[in-house]
Amino acid sequence: MRLPRFLTPRTVASAHCDLPCGVYDPAQARIEAESIKAIAEKYQGNTDPEFRTRAILIKEQRAELVKHHLWVLWTDYFKAPHFEKYPNLHQLFNEATKLAGATGAKGSVDPAIAEQLLGKIEEISKIFWETKQA
Repeated sequence: MRLPRFLTPRTVASAHCDLPCGVYDPAQARIEAESIKAIAEKYQGNTDPEFRTRAILIKEQRAELVKHHLWVLWTDYFKAPHFEKYPNLHQLFNEATKLAGATGAKGSVDPAIAEQLLGKIEEISKIFWETKQA
């Protein structure tokens, strides 16, 4: 069945990502990861059980946000040409999301784990900004 002519688009537009570029930024993941690190440091310096319980809860929420922001970049911003040009990009995202997850910052109160997560986000950020310049 053919569409009536008046329903056929006159102009076909394509976008690199879900919306025209400018809505994505790895800074969102970085800010949440910085919060995780700060919480882990505060946790280490405080023995109050109620404080520690709240700190863990908030840290785990921040870790979920890191994973969310990374997944959005991974699945919505980066496209096949990026993965071809940067063959380690999939691995970087895998490592970063694992560092944010249960085996990483979400499941740990070690500031060093959060620092590793920040390092992976920085690597992703460098690639992101290189692709934005292109």
